[in-house]
Amino acid sequence: MTTPGPPRGQRHSDSRSGGSRAGSRDSKRTGSDRPKSDRPKSDRPKSDRQRSGSGYERTESDRPPVERGPWVPEEIQFEDLDKSVRFELHTLPETLQEKVGRHLLAAEIAVTDGNMELALAHVRYAKKLAGRVAVVRESAGVIEYLAGEYAAALNEFRAVRRMTGSNEFVAMMADCERGLGRPEKALDFLKSLPMSEISKETQIEVLIVAAGARSDVGQLDAALIMLDIPALTSLPAGDQRARLQEAYAELLEKSGRVEEAARWRAKALKSDINGVTALAREAEESEVSVEWIGETD
Repeated sequence: MTTPGPPRGQRHSDSRSGGSRAGSRDSKRTGSDRPKSDRPKSDRPKSDRQRSGSGYERTESDRPPVERGPWVPEEIQFEDLDKSVRFELHTLPETLQEKVGRHLLAAEIAVTDGNMELALAHVRYAKKLAGRVAVVRESAGVIEYLAGEYAAALNEFRAVRRMTGSNEFVAMMADCERGLGRPEKALDFLKSLPMSEISKETQIEVLIVAAGARSDVGQLDAALIMLDIPALTSLPAGDQRARLQEAYAELLEKSGRVEEAARWRAKALKSDINGVTALAREAEESEVSVEWIGETD
């Protein structure tokens, strides 16, 4: 499945992240209407009890431990977040802004390092701290999506869409439906979108996912027609042209047009100046393997 890229790209000196608000617990207790003689007596001596004005309080040992979340290295600094992300975290208390932002930044770095388990741990903890801030839910959705947790990602993207009214993540939402084995649902969702209100960049991503869904249901010819558009070559070199050409090459391969598929794969690699396609990653891994073999010989 060709993965559409996060529409806004990564943000922090080249990464991105988000934030929320902490709640408080009411500590008041209601008194009992029963007379003292009807109340059960404790076997503990009075000296072991802590009194308050309204009754007995729990001891420190009774209180649940505070969850601290995954460790964030000191070198990961809040100031390294993109300015727009820090701005979106301003609804939070200052100390919470920094805590949430550092966890989100740590999650993005973990993604770059290929440690998806750690990335998920960081972003899920950030969501616990600040689940009412849209950029936090956005980051959670993107990382869940990249980790293949499609049901969780879909929930996050739906939440972001409700909170912001934005259609920025609709392609990824539809691709989550594909990942969950529901291509027909992906197509129905894409048909319902107000395309005139969607950016040109997102429209390309939508087209890639729609063609993939057509392929999933066995409509290869229709899928190829969808991607055989001027944008295949008219878009500037970069992420979108590379992904569009890669998706087209995959469909050609599936339809048995092997030579054409090879030509379009070569074009996709040439267009992929940032290494966002699976083709680029495979080529890089092959080069590393060849270099390693040469060194060991």
